[in-house]
Amino acid sequence: MLAEYLSNNIQIIDGGGINWQEAIKISAKPLLESESIQEEYVDSIIAIAKKEGPYMNIGPKIVLAHARPLESTKKVSLSLLKTEREISFIDDSHGAQLWFVLAATDNESHLDIIQDLSRLLMNKEAVSAILNSKTTEEIIKIITEE
Repeated sequence: MLAEYLSNNIQIIDGGGINWQEAIKISAKPLLESESIQEEYVDSIIAIAKKEGPYMNIGPKIVLAHARPLESTKKVSLSLLKTEREISFIDDSHGAQLWFVLAATDNESHLDIIQDLSRLLMNKEAVSAILNSKTTEEIIKIITEE
């Protein structure tokens, strides 16, 4: 299921010279382009992170950026930005290289994605392989095999 959601929504960049807000915006770009979300959703994610702190940092080097379902969320969707360089999320003690953006249309329709993503991210070997990947094809292969 993850591969279906991520197949056209993965980007890999160096990450040098950008901050966490820009990382979230870049990660969300495929979802904006497919009209799965609107800009207000991305703005909401950033506002929540500024207010609530780094709770979206769900594991070493991993951010799961999300907000409550809003009218600006048109379709359940998921994207991933992998950065070659670690970017500080909120503060220097929360660095990340895997920037997921999750959009949900209600309180339940995204739960299967969360379950599959949790299973993937609990596998340290898979996470390490994704962090070492150089192409989106490599990442899709890892996700598909998981």
